[in-house]
Amino acid sequence: MEDINKFRHEPYFHSVKLNHDLCKGCTSCLKRCPTEAIRVRNGKAKIIKERCIDCGECIRVCPYHAKIAVTNSLDNLKNFKYNIALPAPSFYGQFRNINDINVILTAFKKIGFDDVFEVTVGAELITKTTLKLLETGKLKKPVINSACPAIIRLIQQRYPDLIENILPLKAPVEIAASVARNKAVKDTGFSQNEIGVFFISPCAAKMTTIINPIGSETSNIDAVLSMKDVVNEMAPFIHKIKNIEFTTASDSAGIVWANSGGEIKALSEYNCISVDGIHNVYKVLEDVEDEKLGDIDFVECSACLSGCVGGPLTVENPYIAKAKIRELAKKYNIDTRPVNYETDMFLDKEIEETPLTKLGSSISETISLMEKINKLHESLPQLDCASCGAPSCNALAEDIVRGFGKESDCIIKLKEKIKLISDEIQELD
Repeated sequence: MEDINKFRHEPYFHSVKLNHDLCKGCTSCLKRCPTEAIRVRNGKAKIIKERCIDCGECIRVCPYHAKIAVTNSLDNLKNFKYNIALPAPSFYGQFRNINDINVILTAFKKIGFDDVFEVTVGAELITKTTLKLLETGKLKKPVINSACPAIIRLIQQRYPDLIENILPLKAPVEIAASVARNKAVKDTGFSQNEIGVFFISPCAAKMTTIINPIGSETSNIDAVLSMKDVVNEMAPFIHKIKNIEFTTASDSAGIVWANSGGEIKALSEYNCISVDGIHNVYKVLEDVEDEKLGDIDFVECSACLSGCVGGPLTVENPYIAKAKIRELAKKYNIDTRPVNYETDMFLDKEIEETPLTKLGSSISETISLMEKINKLHESLPQLDCASCGAPSCNALAEDIVRGFGKESDCIIKLKEKIKLISDEIQELD
């Protein structure tokens, strides 16, 4: 576990990192990476920063736990005079035998926090604003949600023409962080800098966006804690809490955001679809790009299967967590207070395209290199077996043209060459 603050000036910061000592050079991560950002070279995996979107798929599938997410630790609490925890809605699904959100909120006091502000409040604010924006009819349809940073990174990289379809609102956690800090300044008298705002994250992509915000110059969040780490810290206290110190501000509209389909639940008057799992999202975004979803008003995309409850930094089985969230949503299905916090919910700046490294310095050179890639690809076996250390034959062909690989990396081609040499030796004998 590392301090993310030391990475704030990296041009390509990624919270997903590789532990070289644990890596065995298998191809599990390479085969599952949705953006072909991983290669295996010299017996170790290598993450190509320009391609990575921090979806955390490699963390999920690595059998040796060699992929890790950089997070802050609870030691950062000492850097501030007043500390606020921002639990994501999916956090409530991590405690199988706890049916009272107030107990979970109070447990934050036991591990060093002074206050709790729920991200569900930010989610509800986004929902109400989204409805108002849809009513105007001015948004380009289908509108794509802006809550999942891995999806936004994917669109920036692979589907730049769809940037204008993205909902022009900040993520719920940023809204919650802004409201929480301003409220704390008013309630405590501490300055903005004396207040620490900590997000309890289910995924790596949310951590990355704190360092490299999307649609904003800076983030309202001071530090990010892994949901897994916080659950472990709470374990000794959670079942012993008797005196409730915090009362939840959540109701079903915000709680269900933890599950896939939760965001569009309040948009029932519109034609909406929900898709979860980064590989499934790919297919839907391709259909949007090809204008095959003209009758759809809103598309809710989640990089993780089942939604945020399936994040790689959660601890509970996502299907059990999903059922738990549904149960809690029924229990808190009464809006006990109006969500009327004043804060700016719109993005501060336009989301920009982040294309992959160009092949050539000019159009003619790029076309020439593409022709070389296609020719090389045709000469390869096209089995996409990943034995060469690249995820596909086409990726290997591109690597060769870029100077990152060689044709003999292909096991099939290497065997053919060895057999040819062997046959020649036998003829000489």
